[in-house]
Amino acid sequence: MSTLGLELTIAAIILLLAMSGFFSGSETALTAASRARMNRLAEEKNKRAALVLKLTDDLERLIGALLLGNNLVNILASALATSVFIAVFGDAGVVYATLLMTALVVIFAEVMPKTYAITNTDRFALAVAPLVRIVLLLFAPVTTAVRFIVRGTLGIFGIDVSETVNVLSPHDELRGAINLHLREGGVVKRDRDMLGGILDLSDLDVGDVMVHRKNMTMIDASASNEEIVTEVLAAPHTRIPLWLDEPENIVGVLHVKDLLRAMAGANWQPDAIRILDVAVEPWFVPDTTPLPKQLNAFLRRKTHFALVVDEYGGLMGLVTLEDILEEIVGDISDEHDIDRARIRIQSDGSVIVAGAVPIRDLNRALDWHLPDEEATTVAGLVIHEARAIPLVGQAFNFHGFKFEVLRRQRNQLAVLRVTPLWAKAAGE
Repeated sequence: MSTLGLELTIAAIILLLAMSGFFSGSETALTAASRARMNRLAEEKNKRAALVLKLTDDLERLIGALLLGNNLVNILASALATSVFIAVFGDAGVVYATLLMTALVVIFAEVMPKTYAITNTDRFALAVAPLVRIVLLLFAPVTTAVRFIVRGTLGIFGIDVSETVNVLSPHDELRGAINLHLREGGVVKRDRDMLGGILDLSDLDVGDVMVHRKNMTMIDASASNEEIVTEVLAAPHTRIPLWLDEPENIVGVLHVKDLLRAMAGANWQPDAIRILDVAVEPWFVPDTTPLPKQLNAFLRRKTHFALVVDEYGGLMGLVTLEDILEEIVGDISDEHDIDRARIRIQSDGSVIVAGAVPIRDLNRALDWHLPDEEATTVAGLVIHEARAIPLVGQAFNFHGFKFEVLRRQRNQLAVLRVTPLWAKAAGE
């Protein structure tokens, strides 16, 4: 091989390695580019962002073309290098060419461009998009044939790779992205919990967030007006259900502000007003109502309070707009709320928790993953797993935790100690 021919071959190898780096970096950048940011840029009339969105709409076609180009240039570069080394070293040149090209391809055509692409994803994607579009057009016939062969071959084995098959739902993708940013420090835990709460709304029903009827503040409408006013002033709530004859027979909902207006109009004489005329008609909703639907109903009716009934019409509890918002932002407390430490972390890694605490609240507070499909509260989970109402002092191990009953009120598990088994093992 002449000196000129050797120089041209080496130059061709360098050019092919550069092209290989382009293909590798483009694949990484375009597949990792944020579609949300690209969509925002496209809305601002950024043509390259719109092109990136168009290219990534069909990832199978995009990756197929880039892999095809990458393999072509890598194989050609290796072939040229082998011919050069055989001319210089004879048959041993095959070994030398293999070792050298492996090192060059891995370092300069794979690791280096992909590292740069992953650290400058959006910028790299915007820069290479026009060139990648040309590559896709050039390789379109080949990639179409490859796609047909691949799908046909996989189809023989019963594997469906059509565009209609989605491994992850949009909610799962968003939740995965949020958790990834939390681990990388881009999102704080409180923000992760709020965003996750929004995504979880569609999985919850009114029955999952309602205040159970045994915890409701209700007033007997047959009591004297003076007694009713006294109970209203003592209650920490602004809307209070009124019952007649029996607690399940709710006949109205009394708003403190409406009561004050009526009292003011009657010169502050309680007996001069009729309480049921001041109360508003109760609004009943099924316990199976999805939370997003109930939230929209609250906004549409311009009210914040509804009573929850089961399939037989029996009173189960109540739900407010605040209960739904707390699923997103966490507990909302004001100066009238009764402050109770329902979750207390102990020095030994265990947690003292009220039995009525929702499992979702415990999972959110401590980053646990207790199941909440069969029960809503911690006490309900223990009863479900134990298949009985445990006695004080009894303990159970399930789902990677130890549950010990500390206090019981009649048939209710009032206080429990929950210990992660991994924390117990570490302590021992």
